[in-house]
Amino acid sequence: MKKMFLILVFCIFGASVFSQIRTVEGGYKNPNKNNITSKRMDSLNNGELEVILDGKTKYTDYKIISHRKDTTIVDTTLTLQKHYRFNFLRKDDFELLAFHNQGQTFNSLAYDFSKNSIIPDIGFTAKQFNYIGIEDVKYYQVPTPTTEIMYRTGLEQGQVVDAVFTANFSKRLNVALAYKGLRSLGAYRRSLSSTGNFRLSFHYETPESQYSIRGHAVNQDFLNQESGGLTEVSMQYFLNDDPTFSNDRGRLDVNFNDAESLFESKRLYFEHDFKILSSKDSLGDKDFSNLKIGHAFTRDSKFFTFSQTTPSDLIDVNRITGSVNNRTNYLLYDNQLFLDFNSKYVLGKFRVKTTYKTYTYGYESLQNNTVSMTRNQLRGNAVSFGANWNGRIKNFYINASTSITPGKARLAGNDFYAEALYKKDSLLKVKARLKINNRLPNFNFQLLQSNYNKYNWETNMAIVGTRVIGGEIDTKWGSASLDITNINNHAYFDENGLPSQYDGPVNYLKAKVSKEFKFGKFALDNTLMYQNVANGSSVLRVPDFVTRNTFYYADNWFKGDPIYVQIGATFKYFSKYNANAFNPLLGEFTLQNDSEIGYPMLDLFFNGRVKRTRIYFKADNVSSFFLKKNYLSAPNYPYRDFVIRFGLVWNWFI
Repeated sequence: MKKMFLILVFCIFGASVFSQIRTVEGGYKNPNKNNITSKRMDSLNNGELEVILDGKTKYTDYKIISHRKDTTIVDTTLTLQKHYRFNFLRKDDFELLAFHNQGQTFNSLAYDFSKNSIIPDIGFTAKQFNYIGIEDVKYYQVPTPTTEIMYRTGLEQGQVVDAVFTANFSKRLNVALAYKGLRSLGAYRRSLSSTGNFRLSFHYETPESQYSIRGHAVNQDFLNQESGGLTEVSMQYFLNDDPTFSNDRGRLDVNFNDAESLFESKRLYFEHDFKILSSKDSLGDKDFSNLKIGHAFTRDSKFFTFSQTTPSDLIDVNRITGSVNNRTNYLLYDNQLFLDFNSKYVLGKFRVKTTYKTYTYGYESLQNNTVSMTRNQLRGNAVSFGANWNGRIKNFYINASTSITPGKARLAGNDFYAEALYKKDSLLKVKARLKINNRLPNFNFQLLQSNYNKYNWETNMAIVGTRVIGGEIDTKWGSASLDITNINNHAYFDENGLPSQYDGPVNYLKAKVSKEFKFGKFALDNTLMYQNVANGSSVLRVPDFVTRNTFYYADNWFKGDPIYVQIGATFKYFSKYNANAFNPLLGEFTLQNDSEIGYPMLDLFFNGRVKRTRIYFKADNVSSFFLKKNYLSAPNYPYRDFVIRFGLVWNWFI
């Protein structure tokens, strides 16, 4: 990962150097005589360099394209929503409860079951919050080389950097190179985090869009030292705010002194299609119907390793002798053939598809010879069939997808998702959605092996049936969302860390409302979430209420408005609940009934924007000075103390 980061830095600064001797134009045509000319001096050459700009390039020409081919623009503004997303995940973490050090895991304050995958995954979900999936990779279309650098300080010798460089070699070919690297020591013993996310993406199409291809390569690794949380004695020191330890958390004892976990992933993906039939409307050049045949390929490998020099009785007294080094492997091949048909006469775009998958999950050999395990791997293959529809009827936009894998194998199941959006104008949006998913639990529920006798199993799990119906409304008066989820055979890890399934239905309701009030240069942004588990509250634990309220001042400073600032405070609170416990050997959260967690948090911030640079200063958990020391992320894992963080996001358009 370090080599990849050096390559990325070389590309970014290399492009900056070579851009000084390049003729820059707004588009991709040759410059003309009417272009505005400016001259700069090159420190490597005594001659003058001529940089030609034709004034045709606009900020809307710098485009970001999602996996679903939705297009947004590179946005250099400063908003409160960007403040919420300024963390190492680059996502709003309202529904998450972070552990004290960035790069560690998160406890869940809420759940979104509408994003369940079609087939089982490797599992170890507590290690995948920072995972970049196929739909998270971005593609670009830019008239000039473009760079974005995100930097944020860590805790005790650490920082996170997320750098993106992209360039179009022609109108039809774009390549993007990105790397996110994090290293943070943490305030407590054995809490080091070191992660890396490398992404290389590209897309290309021939003239007239007869043939197109896009793809990416992604390598990821997440290394964490595992402490097992504070010891019982140290927890009492923390809760009682013992002055001996309040200024030096590193003096508190932890349960594990030599354990660590490593989650790794390597993925190769590409999708290409060929247009075999096209007809055009006589009123314009837009294709109103076309027939495409295409192919998508994925090779996805994941690995989870838990290692420990000296085994611990806290995990299990029954075990094989020697150090622990259990590595779980997962490899998936996915080949999909599809046929696209687009027509205004059938109200949108259709895709029919068939997919062939093969998988291998497990271990290179049996990990424990003292338990009655007979197999070390799960293997299989499956064929699935499905269809997608993206349509529009006046102000209604409809997206639907379905997939079915027949049979009784481990990949068998079905998935259906549909959403309808009504958009009258920018002031009114209404969305309804439905999700139906039936599949087996993740593979680590089905097979696990370890040096510890307790953590060896091969189960016969039932298919989990998930139904989600929900909707959103966004108006000038505010926004609201509602999701109602029903789960049959809900899979979870019990108080002993063993896989289990609930024998009744789980009914889960989540409602959220948001509204911002503005008073001149001041504003109050509010988000309130209410949750209720009518059936199955013993296996699905969430707080009843979560609220976030931000009061801030925003204005332009100095003559000519060169600086835009935001100064404010964010209050967040969640009601008490039996938060899940973190099990580092499993890489999962498990049920626990010994303690409740719920408390308020207060953060202060000062943000500013100068041209295309956004600067962030944040004082985390100011409330720790005057509230009880009961702020935990999970049992035995304290949340972070007061700390001042600094960071920035900087865009270059060469």
